[in-house]
Amino acid sequence: MSNEFDFSKMNLGDMMNNIQDIAQKAKEDGKNKIFTSTVGGGMIKLSINGNSEVIDLDIDDSLLEDKDSLQILLISAMNDVIKQSDEEKKAMAMNMIGGMNPFSKS
Repeated sequence: MSNEFDFSKMNLGDMMNNIQDIAQKAKEDGKNKIFTSTVGGGMIKLSINGNSEVIDLDIDDSLLEDKDSLQILLISAMNDVIKQSDEEKKAMAMNMIGGMNPFSKS
């Protein structure tokens, strides 16, 4: 599916509908993308989907008695998977914007 549009043949309403359709598809596709961070030598493993919803968390039992280390590693894992997801969203947005360039010569 091409994301290129011919703006000369579209009215504003059609363009807005296309943008909404693309955003909805991106949200649906996000559910299927998985981002995982493993920190502390595998002691914490955190996974989120492309919509930034936590879908899995695995904590090594040895961390349950070390609250400070657990907190530090959880924060690290959360920041890492959020960064991965954000980078993917930025790349998708750039692809969409590039495909909707009204000045492109297609």
